[in-house]
Amino acid sequence: MAMIDAGTKTGRMLVYRHSLAVRLSHWVNVLCLTVLLFSGLQIFNAHPALYWGQYGADNDPSFISMEAAEDGSQVKGLTHVGSFTFDTTGFLGVSNVDGEATARGFPSWLTVPSYQDLSTGRRWHFFFAWLFVLNGSVYLLNGLISRHFRRDLAPEGKELTLAHLGHEVVNHARLRFPKGAEARHYNTLQKLTYLVVIFLLLPLMVATGLTMSPGFNAVAPWLLDIFGGRQSARTLHFLTAFSLVTFVVVHVAMVILSGVFNNLRSMITGYYAIEQGDEQ
Repeated sequence: MAMIDAGTKTGRMLVYRHSLAVRLSHWVNVLCLTVLLFSGLQIFNAHPALYWGQYGADNDPSFISMEAAEDGSQVKGLTHVGSFTFDTTGFLGVSNVDGEATARGFPSWLTVPSYQDLSTGRRWHFFFAWLFVLNGSVYLLNGLISRHFRRDLAPEGKELTLAHLGHEVVNHARLRFPKGAEARHYNTLQKLTYLVVIFLLLPLMVATGLTMSPGFNAVAPWLLDIFGGRQSARTLHFLTAFSLVTFVVVHVAMVILSGVFNNLRSMITGYYAIEQGDEQ
């Protein structure tokens, strides 16, 4: 995140916050992850249950599952998480399709395509999965060559002290965002979060996705041993995806609360405005 003064204007200064490569990869990822999520839920609906191990079928104990169950003259949706069961009628297990209660893991407005079609969902998922991998590879290569990771994301020793981390947590909880010179750089919580997402969650999502492919198992059978079987990989893939959804929700909330126009401009043009008074 190179910072180059772009000039001053009426009490504010524009700084160059995001490189072109970072901005392009960011928006391609937005597209890819959106389609991957919705098409992934379409695939999940074909068998809305997660298992641990190599095998998984209707009669095997599941880690998470959704089902439609008859309740007298009505049908209700049930979501099972371990030994707990929740009534999720109208959303998970059973949702309204064309005015009728229909058995579905996730509702039609959360899947691509909206109607139940495993084959089409898989095509969408695989196409954008490889686009995502290609985009991520270019981003990683650029980050290493430009030293973006070392310069902008690697936290300094003093930033990792409990006192400093505690101070940043309190500031975030109170919605006190960095001002002036501090706004020129990622804060420690941002650095640690981005490192976890870039170097842990995203690679884990890709690796578990490849582990579920019988064709790729022939190339790298050791992936099945690492993740404890294809069904374990599917469960980890699902949980990783929703960890990324949680990250995106928090990320978007912070963008809105800290100045949506300023943040969007910086991710479109690269330039971020800092009020001169904040430098004091």
